[in-house]
Amino acid sequence: MKEIIIKKLKESKHDYVSGEELSSILGVSRTAVWKCINELKKEGYVIDSSSKKGYKLCYVPDIINPWEIKEGLDTNIIGKDIHCFFEVDSTNNHAKTLAQDGCDDGTVVLAERQTRGRGRLGRSWDSMDRKGIWMSVVLRPAVGLEDVQIITLAASVAVVSALKKEMDIDAGIKWPNDIILGGKKVCGILTEMSMEMERINFLVLGIGMNFSHEKSDFPEEIRDRATSLGIYLKEKKGLDISEFRRSHLVKAILSELERVYDIINKGKAGVIIEEWKKYSVTLGKEVLIKYREDQYTGIAEDIDQNGRLIVKQGDGTVREVLSGEVSVRGLLGYT
Repeated sequence: MKEIIIKKLKESKHDYVSGEELSSILGVSRTAVWKCINELKKEGYVIDSSSKKGYKLCYVPDIINPWEIKEGLDTNIIGKDIHCFFEVDSTNNHAKTLAQDGCDDGTVVLAERQTRGRGRLGRSWDSMDRKGIWMSVVLRPAVGLEDVQIITLAASVAVVSALKKEMDIDAGIKWPNDIILGGKKVCGILTEMSMEMERINFLVLGIGMNFSHEKSDFPEEIRDRATSLGIYLKEKKGLDISEFRRSHLVKAILSELERVYDIINKGKAGVIIEEWKKYSVTLGKEVLIKYREDQYTGIAEDIDQNGRLIVKQGDGTVREVLSGEVSVRGLLGYT
């Protein structure tokens, strides 16, 4: 009912809608409408109530819920089924449970807060209440195992493209999928997979974006490596993050994800590779590679058609990197 009420109030364009009209549309009592209105107010919607005129929507908050995201969403697969929570342990965990239960391709899970968010290589990810985008997407791609890395690269391309289209922000990608602003990390992407033999059952694509964090929100030990969209906009463009909505950026990301997902399912991995290269802040730079007990440096020269990073060492040795920790000189505190 709340979704229908908000939709009707938005359509009224700041005019009042009577309680009688809303109760008629919903087929419920005016008392039931009043209760829904109060619930919406508690969620942050500013609604003026008048005993004679009805209800008028005055302000839409920066809130994550299914109807704010679905409004105007132009996708056919990704985001048709959206699950939103105030708090979960991990959106990836919840998405994996839904995937195991047979949810549709493109199912999305979002939360205002994660208690056990995580990033690559088992690291924890601090997911502050209402200050970020904590999202996971279930994918059931029609590709082989060799293309999993391409999907990871495609996700980073989708996020960077969405930032440009929705907020006019030029972000970069550190291999394979860290999103970089001003030399600091603003977004991390974690891909987890369920497979049998040579068959992919599903992928869960986790996206963690620092949206409105202030510098003081980050632990002191990572302030030189972490940033948020709010910090960047204020320092570089003199804009306030309150001018933007997380739900709008989520919609842009889902739209771009569908675009790159369609390219992958059509077997055009090369298109993704070329897009990724345009946004790369890794290629041409000196990198430090750590994988298990192995550690070496070199120049990141290219990525191949399977998404592996091609690194040329000082002695001329060329190595292909598929996993491990990659540090880029000049970024995230590596000097």
